[in-house]
Amino acid sequence: MNIERKNIDAVNAIIKLQITKSDYQEAVDKTLRTYQKKANMPGFRPGHVPESIIRKMYGKAAMADEINRIISETLLGYIKDNDIQILGEPLPNKTEQQPIDFDHQEDFEFVFDLAIAPDFKIELDNSIEAPYYDITIDDKMTENAVKSYTSRFGTQVQTEIVEESDIVKGELVEMRTKTKAKEDGITVEEAVLCPKYMKDADQKALFVGAKLNSAVSFNPKKAFENEAELASLLKVKKEEVANIDSDFKFTIKEISHYQEAELNQELFDKALGEGVVKSEAEFKQKLNEDMKKSLEHDSDFKLLIDAKEVLIKKLDGITFPDDFLKRWVLETHEKMTKEQIDEQYPSMLEDLKWHLIKEQIAKKNNVKIEDGDLTGFAKRVAQAQFAQYGMASVPADVLENYAKEMMKNKEHVNQMVDQIMDEKIMTIVKNTIKLNKKSVSMEDFNKLFENK
Repeated sequence: MNIERKNIDAVNAIIKLQITKSDYQEAVDKTLRTYQKKANMPGFRPGHVPESIIRKMYGKAAMADEINRIISETLLGYIKDNDIQILGEPLPNKTEQQPIDFDHQEDFEFVFDLAIAPDFKIELDNSIEAPYYDITIDDKMTENAVKSYTSRFGTQVQTEIVEESDIVKGELVEMRTKTKAKEDGITVEEAVLCPKYMKDADQKALFVGAKLNSAVSFNPKKAFENEAELASLLKVKKEEVANIDSDFKFTIKEISHYQEAELNQELFDKALGEGVVKSEAEFKQKLNEDMKKSLEHDSDFKLLIDAKEVLIKKLDGITFPDDFLKRWVLETHEKMTKEQIDEQYPSMLEDLKWHLIKEQIAKKNNVKIEDGDLTGFAKRVAQAQFAQYGMASVPADVLENYAKEMMKNKEHVNQMVDQIMDEKIMTIVKNTIKLNKKSVSMEDFNKLFENK
């Protein structure tokens, strides 16, 4: 077996792999002997089918499989041993590759095109500048954070006058006239509705301000335009609501009002953990500290976007194997057309450049992702999910179990690896380049992402 490389230019090469019969025959014979031991054919005892028949039936296929294995292992080994940083995967050459005939050939030559990553160096230092946006926390943001907790830990209380967002329960009766019920009409003894979700303002107004034990005459079809909502209220099938246009009488038996939690020690303990804060001022300060940490992640995310743009620009003028890359994408993505690839290629190339830059930064700084990184990240994700449901203090063993479950999913693990790598790269960039710090409001920060 012989393998040789011919450089076309700095980013394109051809690999020629010559395979002779001696390279594959021993392995093919071994495979055929295994087939022979397992063969079960009419007219022969199991395992005693003549070798000539086995070779005739399976010889060419076994040879092709072994040659393909040799090609794969040899190419990968050559690329690894010679430390060649390739882009994509080797592709069969379309001009120098001669036709292959497994029926008559014993020696073969395979020719592959190879795309090589261009040689470049990214030096991170304070000569590279990027803006860093420090998001300021204003009183409105603090009050909104407080309100999110008072709302989350609120309770349902019974009241006597309906407000727009209240849950109203009662008896619903279909009427023939204003005072008489319709014979064989619809009756729902435990009907439930909320005026807030009524689309018709006039129908909504009939309920808002109504008192407990009073009766409201209204038209459900006008109140609820959505057939599914109407069917749910009237306890009928969705296809039946088209024929229902009567007025109904709703006798109010219960009014549930959602009352926000009071800003007191009970709320502080529920929201942040027992005894963490002991006053309204401390509560707001803690919320601001937590917001600041969260906003720092947003600032870091924007920094990575801006640094990416600056660093990618440093690769302007560097040649990439464009023709090869387009061909590789076309051959590995069946649903994409040549026209689509041509249109999307600039964006693909930008992503490739950033990938190569990150690889170079990671290698230079010996960045590795350990099991502890994955476990820690998974715990953070789990903790954030619990926090969304108002669970600030979650036992360590619960977080550990959630993290283990997340790490059983290969897709989740791959996503976490990408995110952890971005975090590590961002930290290196943040601590190395020159940051032009700017204080901005949350509103102005969000505007930075518009039209992007």
